[in-house]
Order: sequence, then C-alpha cells, then structure tokens
Amino acid sequence: MAWNWQHKNWPQFNYNEEDFKEFELKFFENAGMLYGSLQHVDGDEQQVLKVDLMSNEAFKTSEIEGEILSRDSIHSSIRKQLGLQVDHRKVEAAEQGIAEMMVDLYRNYDAPIDVEGLCLWHKMLTNGRRDLQDVGRYRTHDDPMQVVSGPIGRSIVHFEAPPSKDVPGQMETFIKWFNDSQKGRVNALPPLIRSAVAHLYFECIHPFEDGNGRVGRAISEKSLSQSLGKPTLIALSQTILDHKKSYYEALEKNNKDLDISDWIAFFCEMVLAAQAYTQKTIDFVIEKGKFYKRFGDQLNERQTKVVERIFAEGFKGFDGGLSSKNYQSISGAPSATATRDLTRMVEIGAFVKTGELKGTRYYLNIN
Repeated sequence: MAWNWQHKNWPQFNYNEEDFKEFELKFFENAGMLYGSLQHVDGDEQQVLKVDLMSNEAFKTSEIEGEILSRDSIHSSIRKQLGLQVDHRKVEAAEQGIAEMMVDLYRNYDAPIDVEGLCLWHKMLTNGRRDLQDVGRYRTHDDPMQVVSGPIGRSIVHFEAPPSKDVPGQMETFIKWFNDSQKGRVNALPPLIRSAVAHLYFECIHPFEDGNGRVGRAISEKSLSQSLGKPTLIALSQTILDHKKSYYEALEKNNKDLDISDWIAFFCEMVLAAQAYTQKTIDFVIEKGKFYKRFGDQLNERQTKVVERIFAEGFKGFDGGLSSKNYQSISGAPSATATRDLTRMVEIGAFVKTGELKGTRYYLNIN
C-alpha cells in the first residue's frame, strides 16, 4: 500500500499516549507561565500584543506556503475587524482573507468544526483567486491530488490524497473524530496528541484544491485553544517556518503508515518551541514597558525614534547591534549629533555600549 488512507484500518492511527506525557505536562506548565506573564502587561499593551501575535501567525503561515504578503496590511485588517483604530490603507484580498481567518479562529476557537466553517476559512484564504476551480468548497477535480516536486517528466510524488469523490465522506469522519475528541467528551485526547493527529489527519485527506496547509495549522491551533479554554496565541507557524524542511519531511515520513509516533513527537517539540517564542515576546513587551518608565522622559525626539525602531524588531533586536551609522540613518541626525545622543544614552543607562571605533555597537539596556 502506497499511502496511509489506503490502509484497511485507516484512520486508526497508532501511538502510545504514555510516550508523550512529559510533553503534555510541559505544555500546561508553559501555558500557565504565558498567561501569568500576560497579566503583567497593561490592557492597551495586551491588545497590541495580541494583534501582533495574530498578524505574525497570519504572515508566517502564508510564508510557509511560499506566499509573501504585506505584514502591515494584515495587521491593519486584523485591527479593523477587532474594532480598533486603523489607518485607511488599501488592503489587498489575500491579506484581508488570511486576517479574517485568524480573527475567526481567535473569536470562535471553542466552537465545533463543521463543513460550513472549514469552507468559509477556505473562501477567506482564497479571496481574490481566479486560478481555482473550487473556492469555498471541497475539491471536485478528477485529477489526482498530489504533492510533487521536481521538473515535469522527472517529478517526485511525495504524497497522493484520496480522490475527490471520496473527500466528503472522509471529511465527515474527520469532523466527527475532531469534535468527539475534544476535552470533556467521551473520546477526549490529550491536547498535544489531539492537535498533532488533527493536523496530519487533515493533511492526508487534503480536501481543498489549495490552502490545506494553512487550514490544517489553524485546526491545530483551534485544538490547542479548546484544550486550554482560551486562545493559545502561540507562534506555531513562526516555529514551523523556522523548521520548514523538517516539518515537510516529518509529514512525508508519516503519510504511508498508521504508526505516527515520530510525527507526534516532532509536533510536540514544535508546540513547546512556539510557546517558548511567545514567552520571549511577552517578556520583551514587559521589559519594553519598564524601559519607557525608566527612560522615556529623558529621551529627545531623535533618541525616541531610534528606540522605537529597535523595539519594532522584537526580542531578537538589531542583528549585530546598533551602529552610529544606523543611528544617523534612522534619526536623520548628523554624525556629531548622533555621537552626543548615543553618549548621553549610555550615560543614563538606556544603552549598553560594546566594542571600539568602527566596531562600536549599542544595545537596549533590557533583560
């Protein structure tokens, strides 16, 4: 048998829950720390943080599929849908669509999944597409749904999904399994296992003509949110993008057999890494608030502009630190003024200076 869905026991996946208990415990521990840390962020900043996290996930889940969208447009669209103040920039269909899906996921994480909801997500994702036969509905084409790579004539088939005529029945079984395995149900599964199985199971059916990866990752996040009783807001797509090659290798490795222990282990590691990334982001926002309380009223307009630009880079900061030339470029200050500004910022403790001469670099004085 070539593919797992052709196995007589499909979709009865094989794994040992005991093997993943440590992952599950760590998941809940990390979630508690995340929500505890979030309480140290004031209301307005919390809203900004949530929008930033959703925007980044929308941007990154699209980038995984090779679609590079406008992060600013996604951000603006999410703010608008949440009823927050926005500028009046034009938002293209693709950015608006992925933003709508992320907001729907955030608002309705606790709702069961159904055909209408999944097809609505697909319609959002493919907003403005003219190259697809089936928009907002399961695929209907007669050609095999294959994941391939390489040139025509020498292409490699990495996976072939069930034929289109079988998709409605396969998805009916998937939807029932997903809803019945939710926390509190008779067939409830541990959070990480449920989320991992849901993603692989959905990808193996590949019910849509395009957009299956983005919908599949959204289902995984919905599953995790349901287990916690609140939106996870973790950087899952960001983490998967950082391990994109391993992600696709893990999916391919587990599409021929029903033993998916390797996939679940990989996925558990991705979720824990995503939680760690979000924890760093929250910690960074907290430190940002402390920084402005300590130094905000001591900074001139130029210095404030540069600090805001550095903070915009997130907790990873400027690659290699801030140079005097960087400062001049961002602030518009001449060399002598930049030197005075930087010296002053080191004196008050806002910046930490390293190196000498051309190797001099400056870093925000935060933990």
